[in-house]
Amino acid sequence: MSEIREFSTPDTPEFSIRIPDTSKPRVILIGGGFGGAQFVKSLSDRDFQLVMFDRHNYHTFQPLLYQVATAGLEPDSIAAPLRKIFDNKKNFYFRMALVNKIVPEQNCIQTSIGNIRYDILVISTGSRTNYFGNDELIKKCFPLKQVPQALDMRSQILQNMEKAVLTNDLRIQEGLLNYVVVGGGPTGVELAGSIAELKRHIFPKDYPELDLKRMNIYLVEGSPKLLGAMSEKSSKWALKYLQEMGVTVVLNSVVQSYDGETVYLKNGSTIRSKTLIWAAGVKGNVVPGLKEECLQKGSRILVDEFNRATCYENIYAIGDVAAMITEQYKQGYPMLAPVAKQQGERLALNLNDQVRGRNWKPFKYNDRGSMATIGRNKAVADLPGGFFLKGFLAWAAWMLVHVLFLIGFRSKLIVMANWIWSYLTYDKGTRLIIRPYVKPNNPAAEEPLPKEVAAHTPGAEKTAATSAR
Repeated sequence: MSEIREFSTPDTPEFSIRIPDTSKPRVILIGGGFGGAQFVKSLSDRDFQLVMFDRHNYHTFQPLLYQVATAGLEPDSIAAPLRKIFDNKKNFYFRMALVNKIVPEQNCIQTSIGNIRYDILVISTGSRTNYFGNDELIKKCFPLKQVPQALDMRSQILQNMEKAVLTNDLRIQEGLLNYVVVGGGPTGVELAGSIAELKRHIFPKDYPELDLKRMNIYLVEGSPKLLGAMSEKSSKWALKYLQEMGVTVVLNSVVQSYDGETVYLKNGSTIRSKTLIWAAGVKGNVVPGLKEECLQKGSRILVDEFNRATCYENIYAIGDVAAMITEQYKQGYPMLAPVAKQQGERLALNLNDQVRGRNWKPFKYNDRGSMATIGRNKAVADLPGGFFLKGFLAWAAWMLVHVLFLIGFRSKLIVMANWIWSYLTYDKGTRLIIRPYVKPNNPAAEEPLPKEVAAHTPGAEKTAATSAR
C-alpha cells in the first residue's frame, strides 16, 4: 500500500490525526451510530486498520432520547464511550472530529483536525432533522437527535413549570404550559405520551400551585393517521391511548410558521406555546464531496446491493444515509436501526471474506417488526407474520427489546432499575435543571451545515423493534 500522509490543520499546527502507517488496507469509518458500531464489531482487525471519526466520543441509543428529555433517564444511561466499546480491537483508532469533505479523487477526507487518506471509506453518518424547507423553524423549535438537545428540552420543560408558578397572567401561563409536538411517528407519539404522564403523575405533586387542567399537549400530524409506517391497528390504538391520556391529536394539518410564541397551522388554527418540538421527519446527513449523480435528491447516497456507492469503487454507505433501491423499497430501505446494524455487519463480513478470497453476499433485510410505546401499559407492536400486540404485552415487549439492545451491562442495569422504580412509584427522579436552557441568538439546535458537516449527527436509526421516526 502506498504511503499515507497526515496533515495538521492550519489553525492548530501542534495537533494532527496521528494515525500510524500500516501495511494493511486502511478503512476509514465516518460515524459511530448503530451501523458504524456494528461494522466495527464485525470487521477483522487482523486484516484491516480501522479509523473511526465521530463528532462525539460516545455512542447514543437514540430510541430512548425522549426519556432523557422528559426526565425519565439520565443521558449516561443511554450513551457509551466509543473507545470503551471497542477497547478489544487492537488495530482500531478513534478520533473525535468533524469531517468537512470527502475528496474521492485523492482517496482522502478533510477533517477539522487534518486530512487523511483511505483505501476504503465507509460512511455511516446517520440522519438529521428535516424541516422541509422551513428553515426559520431551526431557530425556534426543539429537535431531538442528540443528547445535548434532549437535555435542552428537559431544561425547557422544567423551566417552563418554574416560571409558570411565578405569574398570575393566564396568557403567559398558557404559553408556558402548552406543548406542541410535530410529527406522528413513534418519536412524536412517545414524546407526547411521556409529557402527558408528567402532567398526570409528576407535576401535580411538584407544582400544586398550578391549575394543570390548563396544561395542554398537542400532537400535530400532516397525514390522516399516526404511526404511518405501522399497521392500521397500531395507528388506531395509538390515537385511542393518546386521547385517553389527554393529548389533543391534530391530523391532516402541518405547521406553517412559528414565532416562538404562537404556532400557526395551515388549517388556519393557532396554538399559543413557547415550546414547539419537531419530530416530523429526517433526511440523510451527507458529507460534501460526492458527485451529485451519486445522491438521491441530495439527501441519501445511492448504493448497490453491497452498499457500494454507485459512483465509486471504494466508497460505501450504510444506515440512514444509504439509499439501496429494491423492488420492495423503491425509495430505499427505511431509516431504522435494524437496517443500519444489518448493513454494517454484512459489509464488514464481505470485506473479511474478500481478504480470504470468498465471494461477496448481497444485503438482504430481515424485518423483525415495529413497536411504539405511548405510556404506562400502553404500546403497540406489529410483529412478523401479521401478529399484533397492544396494551401491557406490547409495552412489556417494548421494554425488553430496548433493554436488550442497549450497549453495556451497566446501561441495561441502570435503565431497568429506573423503569422499575418509575413503575412502582409513578416517579421520575431526574427532574434537574443542571444546564439551564437559554434560547440562542443564532440557530444552534441544528444548522444547515453548509461548510462543516458533523462526522456523525445521531440519526433516526432505531432499535430492532422500533418503527421509523
